[in-house]
Amino acid sequence: MSVEATIRDLTELLPVGQTACRLLFQECYKAGIRNIFITETYRSQERQNYLYAQGRTRPGPIVTWTLNSNHTSRLAWDIAVSPPNVLYDAAILNKVGAIARKLNITWGGDWLGSVDRVHFEIKSTWQMPSGYKLEGTVIVPSNSKLQVQLIVADPKEGIPMSQIWNPGSPAMQTAAEAFLAQAAKDGIIQDSHLKDLQNKQMTTDRLLGLYVTIEQRRSATK
Repeated sequence: MSVEATIRDLTELLPVGQTACRLLFQECYKAGIRNIFITETYRSQERQNYLYAQGRTRPGPIVTWTLNSNHTSRLAWDIAVSPPNVLYDAAILNKVGAIARKLNITWGGDWLGSVDRVHFEIKSTWQMPSGYKLEGTVIVPSNSKLQVQLIVADPKEGIPMSQIWNPGSPAMQTAAEAFLAQAAKDGIIQDSHLKDLQNKQMTTDRLLGLYVTIEQRRSATK
């Protein structure tokens, strides 16, 4: 992938990073903050080097202050705010940052000397704070056209959110595989997602999240 390309796929983070990010977006949703979206998750070291050079050895304004970012460790993500608000609305980002503190998620807005309000990260040892849990499927937008959503299963159904995808229909399985295969071919997702589905290692909520991500990324290119 080109060093100029931005990865917004939440599943490119480590599992602990995905959980922390989903929890942050869930708590933002519950607080009424639903017009935020992911602008970058994983960043290769080559891309980090490329961004660091901007404003130093390459034309343009400085956009990063370090060569050693947690983006390269798959433990960090950046966000922005949807219209009609400005992209980096400080008031909204400050509210998100306050929620992040409660979740033991590091917020770049708290850094001294290198304030980065759009940036959030965790350590690999991060654990969900006591009293919190993922209450359903959290839809984390990757563009400004969609809003944060929290889909909670009907408790009467008794369906665990983490159950393995098992459609009970060969036709549905084939359709799901074809959908992911096309997305992988188009470079929207990694081939590993398709392999997990084929190997019965795909959860229902993860498949739903992938579907939303794929649709978002397709609509963003139209």
